[in-house]
Amino acid sequence: MDSTASPAGSPAVEYQARLQHFQAEGKALQRRHRWMGNARLLVFAAMMFLGVRNLWRDSPSLYWAGACLALFIWLVVLHRRILRAKNRAGRAVAFYQRGQARIEDRWAGQGDNGATLAIADHIYSDDLDILGDGSLFQLLCVARSTMGKQCLANWLLHPASLGEINLRQEAVRELATKVNLREDLALAGESEVIKADAAKLLRWVEASVHLDYRRWLPWTLACATLSVAALGFLFWTFVYQGVAFWSPFVFTLIINGSVIFLLRHRLETLFAGLDQASHNLDSLADLLLRLEAENFSSPRLQALQKTLFVNGHRASACIAKLDTITDLNESRHNTIVQMINLPLLYSVHVALGLQRWRTRYGAHVAQWLQTVGEVEALLSLAAYSYEHPEDPFPQLFAEGSPVMFRGQALGHPLLPAANCVRNDLEMGTKSQVILVSGSNMSGKSTLLRVVGTNAVLAMAGGTVRAHSLSLSPLAIGASMRISDSLQKGVSHFYAEIKRIRQVVDLSSGGSLLFLFDEILQGTNSHDRNIGAHGVLQTLLKNGALGLVTTHDLALTALAEQFPGKVLNVHFQEKLASGKLSFDYQLRQGVVTTSNGIELMRSIGLDV
Repeated sequence: MDSTASPAGSPAVEYQARLQHFQAEGKALQRRHRWMGNARLLVFAAMMFLGVRNLWRDSPSLYWAGACLALFIWLVVLHRRILRAKNRAGRAVAFYQRGQARIEDRWAGQGDNGATLAIADHIYSDDLDILGDGSLFQLLCVARSTMGKQCLANWLLHPASLGEINLRQEAVRELATKVNLREDLALAGESEVIKADAAKLLRWVEASVHLDYRRWLPWTLACATLSVAALGFLFWTFVYQGVAFWSPFVFTLIINGSVIFLLRHRLETLFAGLDQASHNLDSLADLLLRLEAENFSSPRLQALQKTLFVNGHRASACIAKLDTITDLNESRHNTIVQMINLPLLYSVHVALGLQRWRTRYGAHVAQWLQTVGEVEALLSLAAYSYEHPEDPFPQLFAEGSPVMFRGQALGHPLLPAANCVRNDLEMGTKSQVILVSGSNMSGKSTLLRVVGTNAVLAMAGGTVRAHSLSLSPLAIGASMRISDSLQKGVSHFYAEIKRIRQVVDLSSGGSLLFLFDEILQGTNSHDRNIGAHGVLQTLLKNGALGLVTTHDLALTALAEQFPGKVLNVHFQEKLASGKLSFDYQLRQGVVTTSNGIELMRSIGLDV
């Protein structure tokens, strides 16, 4: 099955057409839903009328009552189909509305922000808004499963190797064109979010339970059969002989109870934690089934699809079997099922089914879940690529080449396009370090985030907000939003130098992009100059590239101390009629203006 879409126009036009289609479908299904509800009510009323009428007749007619009952059951089945289709149309409308919001820069605050996936003290996550409200994760994520969200977060928090990036880029290019596939995967199943807990499911699969289903199944079937036979004998003697012989049935119950008692700990281990781990397995199975049916050309997608076929078994069918067994497991709490549990050894048979499933397919569960996670992470990058066709894939230099970062018209992907001012930036050829000076609010910190966020996207395998970007495979380290901690007894300056030490240590392990905002601002000018000189000397020696911002113009002398290695650039503002304005354009050299006094005066301070 090939789901490559051929949009009639831009992504916005394509999304609008599909949105209108599903809105119309939803309205039509809503009308059918109301009509079906009324029809069911009428048929039910007719059944009640016929039932009351038959009570008062000497020879009641059951034909019409039976026909009404059959019609009612048929209407119930049909109504459920309509409700499922209506739910799917509603989810499709929401899916394309979120897509439109991303295209129109209205996405902030919508969808999962990934905050629960944060890693404490990560070396750039908080500084570059990778996770949380208004974050890069929230912009990108279209994943439905916990596996997909975790995988996307990992890709954004851990730069990949050159070979891995190339494979991801090729897969993202292919998925970006498959609008129908992305739609189908977003709507597969009946739940919008797939809450299956991958970690708990893996723990359940790997739990040690010594229960040989091949050994126990014949005995449990025999015990259940004897119980049914004994119960049938009990009813037969009562009906035809007027005496109830309870002894055989009670004897079988004692045997069955002994079996359950003997296996109780193993049953508890098999059932423990499965309820939470198995949420929405039916939707997961539908998603896998759709992936299995697709034709892929990129090596990464072909390799991922191949993992879904094991020894003639499809992952979708195996997960669907587990979903059926877990439904039987959940029914153990039903009152009627509890009544038949002892005679039929219901819980034991469910446990044997679970153990059989674990034995046959348990070794492949981790790979299946990983595949789902990777595909959904790729889908997230692909959706962004499709929705932002002007954003190109970056060019990655071969490992071993001179370390370089060269971007033309770099912009911030989290800023609305209308407010995004772009700048060119190059490191590695003319200089390794860009020292950015400028006044308050002129754009220094934003420039660091522009460079860092695009580097994160590039190292994850996605497209970037630029006209072009060429860079070496880079690790990323930042010191921008450092704060003190009263609980930990850590001052701002100590927290900052600790982070800088982490970045410096990271540079010794390979190519690095570092981002320092207001370096060593927690100490005096003398110590700041000496400290900054020492830090940059080590980073330059290790071949790192980076940007450093400062208010302290004394630091601009570092360009003279490291000739050809450090380049001064700046942002500037304009003051007209007592009002400051900024153009956020990067300029060569050291800033010659400041606005601190004007800002203090603007809020009423007498300076």
